Amino acid sequence: MALVKAGVVVLDCAEPEKLAEFYKALLGARETEATANRVEIRGADGFRMAFRRDVNATPPSWPRPENSLQAHLDFVVEDLDEAERGVVGLGGRPLEAKDAPGPYEERGFADPAGHSFTLRRVAPTAPKQG
Repeated sequence: MALVKAGVVVLDCAEPEKLAEFYKALLGARETEATANRVEIRGADGFRMAFRRDVNATPPSWPRPENSLQAHLDFVVEDLDEAERGVVGLGGRPLEAKDAPGPYEERGFADPAGHSFTLRRVAPTAPKQG
C-alpha cells in the first residue's frame, strides 16, 4: 500500500493565477482549487500541478549555471513545431534553438515565470512505411 495518495508538482511564482492560465492552455487542464496564494489544475489524464505565490521567487537561469535548474518538466508531444508555436503563443519562450541529439527529439522552453520545461517527441521504433 502506498504511503502517498497523490502527488502534485508545485511551482513557486509571483503570479500564480497567470501561470495557471499558461499551463491550463498548454495541458488542456481545468482549475480544481484556488486560494489567495495557490492555484491547482488537473489535466484530463489526471496530471496535477499547482502554483504557489512567492513574491520573492527568482526564475531559474538554466541553461546558465548561476541560478540553475530548480525543477524541470517534460511533456510528450506528437508535433514539435506545432507545440512550439502553441507554447510561444501562450507566452512561453524557447531556451534552446535546435533539437538535442539522442533517441528522441526535444526542445527546451521557459514558461512565463521562467520555469524550464521540455517538449519531446519520442522517435518511432519502426521505419516509416510508404
